[in-house]
Amino acid sequence: MDYIKKLSRFIIPYKKYAYLNIFFNVLYALFSTLGMVSLMPMVNVLFDENVKLSIKPIWKGIHSIEDFGNIKPYLEDSLNYFITSITEESGPQRALMYMITLIIGIFLFKNLFNYLALYFITYLRNGVLKDIRNSIYKKIIDLPISYYSEKRKGDVIARISGDVGEVQNSLLAILELIVKEPLTILFSIIAMFIISVKLTLFVFIFIPISGFIISLIGKRLKSHSQKVQNEQGVFLSTLEETLSGLKVIKGFNAEPLFNKKFQESTTRFFNFSNVLGHRQNLASPTSEFLGIATISILLWYGGSMVLTEKTLTGGAFIGYMALAYTILTPAKAISKASYKVKAGNAAADRVLEILNTESPLKDKVNAQEKKSFDNAISISNISFKYQDDYVLKDFSINVSKGKTIALVGQSGSGKSTIANLLTRFYDINEGNIKIDGIDIRDLKKEAVRGLMGLVTQDSILFNDTIKNNIMLGVESATDEEILKASKIANAYEFIKDLPDGFDTNIGDGGGKLSGGQKQRLSIARAVLKNPPIMILDEATSALDTESERAVQVALENMMRNRTSIVIAHRLSTIKNADVIIVMKKGRIVEQGNHEELLSKQGMYKKLVDMQSIA
Repeated sequence: MDYIKKLSRFIIPYKKYAYLNIFFNVLYALFSTLGMVSLMPMVNVLFDENVKLSIKPIWKGIHSIEDFGNIKPYLEDSLNYFITSITEESGPQRALMYMITLIIGIFLFKNLFNYLALYFITYLRNGVLKDIRNSIYKKIIDLPISYYSEKRKGDVIARISGDVGEVQNSLLAILELIVKEPLTILFSIIAMFIISVKLTLFVFIFIPISGFIISLIGKRLKSHSQKVQNEQGVFLSTLEETLSGLKVIKGFNAEPLFNKKFQESTTRFFNFSNVLGHRQNLASPTSEFLGIATISILLWYGGSMVLTEKTLTGGAFIGYMALAYTILTPAKAISKASYKVKAGNAAADRVLEILNTESPLKDKVNAQEKKSFDNAISISNISFKYQDDYVLKDFSINVSKGKTIALVGQSGSGKSTIANLLTRFYDINEGNIKIDGIDIRDLKKEAVRGLMGLVTQDSILFNDTIKNNIMLGVESATDEEILKASKIANAYEFIKDLPDGFDTNIGDGGGKLSGGQKQRLSIARAVLKNPPIMILDEATSALDTESERAVQVALENMMRNRTSIVIAHRLSTIKNADVIIVMKKGRIVEQGNHEELLSKQGMYKKLVDMQSIA
């Protein structure tokens, strides 16, 4: 039941379907047993072995525990009386026809109940699958960016696709394991006891032996299943990296290297899958062989009771054998289902590992909303490290409303880290960041990011239309607002020349557009959001000179009357900033405007001279 507990929060919303499935599985198990029992009177009619009974039996009721023993004789006598009456009135063929009709009716209901049980379990399985996938996706976008610097993307994809599918398949298996098949076996054993206690006790000698042998096969199934699922994550990660970096792979003639890496992973997957498959495949033939061995012993022992001891009729023995064989099918199903459950258990562990991961950036219980930016951003004595070494040390700046602050310095000086901390992609280790005097950790993340627009060096666009990329996060934007934003971003000049204009699909990652066009779309997206604070993280560093000029015009248009924090590699883009902060190894070494810093003849002057823009 540990498996059910793990997934209970996803199963509970669909519990009515589980109850209906259980109800119809009970009826299915009952009618499966009745179907086999109904063979007995048919055989007796066929071979004229019925007890002739011309007086209708009378039911005396149940007044004590001992009276329960009268049920079986009463039912047998009633059936014998019915068959005797029909045979005398219409002949044995009519009696045989009635018995065959009874069998057909029982098997019709048995299969109807089986269909209804599967009908309702479908809603449970697919509903749980949908909810788990939705929960994982929500968790994926809720978890901080730092989580994905440690995880392979392909492994996460494997969990939301393959592992969740494994969980779905095992849900049917587990309901069969705890309801359908055990009840079929239980009802069959009860019927077997009613027919012959002696023969049934003899059967029970062999059942524990069979169960022990089958359990040995499945012992290490979960660990093998986990290896298969982990390796699936590895080769999906390789595939994702290959598709993302195809230009680099081809440019460096690295196709053989990645091909080898992928094939090594699929070979490991092949070997793990073979071991797992062999264990699973061994279950069915083993259980069937053990079942047939038990049946063979029954044939010998039961046959002697019919032929020698005369303690069992031929019809009862055939019915008993049918019941014994009936047990084989659910026993095989249980052994198969137990393997599926173990595989599903391993998959559930991998799925729940993501779902149970706590985000270190969760909003506080009493986190505040904030809709406006009124005074200043204050960064006071902050220190931060991604892993072991601090990338920012005792860093402090104040950004007044309406001012443009530029951060410059060598690579690795901590400029982009400031952008990550302001947008609260990461939390600082020491110090505080405040907006209008409120620590951003006391605000909702959504409120902090709602006040900010972010344009990064890498133009992150989606495989959709230009219009939908621009209006990301502003779903209610009108066509007029989208047009205005694109003009401010200097993007309309190329959009109007596209065959479908704003409805043009830009391909995966904006692959149909140039670098400058993609960056201007990113700026248009930020303009449409119309945030009071704009963060530009090296927004022009990846562009050629012509594209840079077009983008720079767009940036200047966007920054008018806004508070802006500009992280720049190319110093030509920040000459007009109100304050330029020069950073080195996570500390501020100089600050002032362009002219002031040039006059200091310090690090800023060296950077300017290297770029030859003074």
